Amino acid sequence: MSDHLADSAQDEQPKSAPADREINGPFDESEANHVRPYVDLGGVKVLPRPDLALRLEVEEGSKRVVAVALDYAGSTLQVQPFAAPRNSGLWHEIRGQIVEQIARQGGTTSTSDGQFGPEIRAEIPAPPGSEPAGTRIARFIGVDGPRWFLRGVISGQALADPEAAAKVEELFRSIVVVRGNTPMPPRDLIPLQVPPSMAGGAPQSV
Repeated sequence: MSDHLADSAQDEQPKSAPADREINGPFDESEANHVRPYVDLGGVKVLPRPDLALRLEVEEGSKRVVAVALDYAGSTLQVQPFAAPRNSGLWHEIRGQIVEQIARQGGTTSTSDGQFGPEIRAEIPAPPGSEPAGTRIARFIGVDGPRWFLRGVISGQALADPEAAAKVEELFRSIVVVRGNTPMPPRDLIPLQVPPSMAGGAPQSV
């Protein structure tokens, strides 16, 4: 799992986000309702809800948290927050990089417009020797916010079940990104952290 998005020499791109992002999310920390009991994961905050389980993906060598996986509605939503330029977006450029990467893996992709704007549906061959074998299907979504970019990868029932898809999309909408004031190069992962309740490393129902 990369903790840095590939650099590109392309010109600055416009931001890609729902027109109502500031009202309905995903939210910047300055837009969030601070009375709500968020689980603080550093670069993102997650709102607890029934039947939501939270897992952190940790890089083996550095032991750094590089992604948050949310198991909900028979599906998994993996999220990563990245630093972004103040006045331009990353998603238009990153979509092309995702398509190229999946093609190199022997997979196929299709692009469509969804609730969050342009998104990618991908069929990716499972790595040799992995279980289950065959092809894995995933949906890539992304939103450009103020000085951050939030990427989501959806798998499971939400890919085929409209009710599950709506629940997972609402979950993505509820996420708060905490960019902070520390200078960061665009495309670097905003640091994530293990909350005290998850210090043991086991999946946590939130």
